[in-house]
Amino acid sequence: MTLVALRRWVVGVSVLAVLLLALALALEPVRGLLAYSWGKVRGGYTLQERLAQYGPDVAGRLRPAFERAGVPYPPHEVAYLSFKDTRRLEVYARASKAQPWRYIKHYPVRAASGELGPKLIEGDRQVPEGQYRAVYLNPNSRFHLSIRLDYPNTFDRRMAATDGRARLGGDIMIHGGAASIGCLAMGDPAAEDLFVLAALVSKERVQVLISPTDFRMVSNRVAPVDRPAWVGSLYEGLRAALAAFPREAAR
Repeated sequence: MTLVALRRWVVGVSVLAVLLLALALALEPVRGLLAYSWGKVRGGYTLQERLAQYGPDVAGRLRPAFERAGVPYPPHEVAYLSFKDTRRLEVYARASKAQPWRYIKHYPVRAASGELGPKLIEGDRQVPEGQYRAVYLNPNSRFHLSIRLDYPNTFDRRMAATDGRARLGGDIMIHGGAASIGCLAMGDPAAEDLFVLAALVSKERVQVLISPTDFRMVSNRVAPVDRPAWVGSLYEGLRAALAAFPREAAR
C-alpha cells in the first residue's frame, strides 16, 4: 500500500468512525449509558448539580403550561397520574393546599411491563397500582434520572398479609429511557421534566396515582379477573382519589 493510499484509508476509517459515533449518540439508550458511565467516573452528580444542568431547559418547557393553568412555577405541590390502558401520565399542580388541582400537561409512557392489575409478588413484572409517594430522587440513575416510589406502601403490605404473600418486590421508579420491568419508562426529556419538578417542590409534596384506567370516566369499568377480592376496594380508592383532579381540562 502506498503512502497516499494509506492516508486515504486512515481518513476513510476516521470518517466512518465519526459517523458511527454520531449515530450511536443519536440513540437514547446509548446516550443514557454513556451519561451514566461518565457520572460514575466523575464520582456521581448531586441533586443540585442536576437541577443546574437540566433546570433551565425544563423551566422553558414547563413554564408556558403552568402559565396557561394559572399556577406559579414552581408550584407548591404536584401529582402524577398514570393510566395503564392508555399509557399516559398526566401532571397536575396547585399553588397551595387550599387551592384546587390544575391540569398542567401529559406525557406518553414509553414502556411499562405487565398487564392491568396490581403488583403482587417480586418478579411478576407488574407495575403497581395504587396511591404512592415519592421517596427518593436519584440523580445518578442507570436510566438517566429516576423518582423512586414507596411501593410496597401500607396498603400493599396489609393486603399481602391478608393473602399470606411475601417477597412483594420493590425499587419501583419513574425514570428515563424506553425500557421497563415494573417501572414507568418515560423517555429522557420527560424524565427530566418530572424529576426537576419533583426536586423543586420537594419529594414530600409529590404524589403518584397509578391506575389501570381513568376511573373519572363513567364508562371505564375494570372487572378484576383472577385477582384477589380486595382489588375492588383498591379501585374504589383510586376512583375517589382521582375525583380531586379535573379531567375535563386534561383532554
